[in-house]
Amino acid sequence: MLLQGSLGADELLQTAETVLAYQRSSGGWPKNYDREEQLSESRLQELRAARDQRDSTIDNGATHREIRILAAAYKQSGDMRYLNSASRGIQYLIDAQYDNGGWPQYYPLTSSYHLHITYNDGAMIGVMNLFRDIVQGDEDFEFVSGKFRKDCKTALELGLDCILKTQVRLNGTLTVWCAQHDRESLKPAKARSYELPSLSGHESVGIVTYLMTVEDPSPEIVASIEAAVSWFREHQLIGVKIERFDVPDTPKGTDIRLVKNSEAPPLWGRFYDLKEQRPIFCSRDGIPRRSMEEISYERRNGYSWLGEYARDLLKKHYPAWKTGH
Repeated sequence: MLLQGSLGADELLQTAETVLAYQRSSGGWPKNYDREEQLSESRLQELRAARDQRDSTIDNGATHREIRILAAAYKQSGDMRYLNSASRGIQYLIDAQYDNGGWPQYYPLTSSYHLHITYNDGAMIGVMNLFRDIVQGDEDFEFVSGKFRKDCKTALELGLDCILKTQVRLNGTLTVWCAQHDRESLKPAKARSYELPSLSGHESVGIVTYLMTVEDPSPEIVASIEAAVSWFREHQLIGVKIERFDVPDTPKGTDIRLVKNSEAPPLWGRFYDLKEQRPIFCSRDGIPRRSMEEISYERRNGYSWLGEYARDLLKKHYPAWKTGH
């Protein structure tokens, strides 16, 4: 499995110990802590006191990454603490899922955009990949069996249904997805002030890539993939590249701009508006702009607005999938 290839035996068990300490009472984990931190006794006491915090999330790889670490550690060591903790984490994800199949960014539920069905930064797709591996019998998850595995299969099926239902249709044509969708209406939804309801040229790549892993895809899944791939082909930006240049007396000493370059690889916008389906850029004022030059220096240099997001999807993953189907 991936983790065993990236962590040595001792490192894996050390990381698993830290992961155990950070698990919340809910069964999930917070984000952005150092999984390789070696914890002192005083730090362990602090974490025990923090177990009831309501900060369990699937954002930034949290929770599904921890479950994989613990499953690998259990397979290696046979330590039941790792099995029990991983099982609690899996149950947490089952409990966190909405009836419509989506997953919120945080659970127990908080407020604001944390309630949305969250594709942003691969959150929901990370969970889906985990459940797929469990259901398909990955060797690290042999301990998930019987009804528990059936519950994971049900969650996976519901999640797939949610993905298909949230694919945005504009003017009668399927396009791609927003980074987050309203949990009730399933429509594209706003997150942070500069993350507007839109079509995502970034998160949608991970969604399509996941759909391509579905065995014996239904006609609806095939149509979803084909529509998204067509959208990416039609909405790539050709003949431009991002250039960084020196700007003295700025916070970073540099700035970025979009310049013409006939040899540059295709780029895609992080966000496209829901009417003209053109890239949009946004400062913290929440006002969409048509170019990076129009937004604040801080947001222009502090967020990924353009990238070669769909390069591998179009050049590698889709052709391979098409050959097999």
